[in-house]
Amino acid sequence: MNMQNLLAQAQRMQRDITSKKEELEKMEFTGKSEWVEIVFTGGRVIKSVKIIKEGAISEDDKEILEDMIQIATKDAFVQINKAMTDKLGQYAGALDGLM
Repeated sequence: MNMQNLLAQAQRMQRDITSKKEELEKMEFTGKSEWVEIVFTGGRVIKSVKIIKEGAISEDDKEILEDMIQIATKDAFVQINKAMTDKLGQYAGALDGLM
């Protein structure tokens, strides 16, 4: 393979990665726990946070609510990471520090 072909292949790969990354950033991912629902974009930007627990939240429940927010956030990130791996396939591992 000559250098021009190699460069052209690298440019195609870069365009493909960029296109798929842009597609992922437009997607929404909903993380849920028992009390909380958080919606993120594929770019890991929070779009909304909803408390889905019925009734008032007491002082004692604040710590539980914080834990539920953390669980919902982790759930959404798991979904984002899976979608990134599915879309970018072989490139996903190489992008860990770039995204």
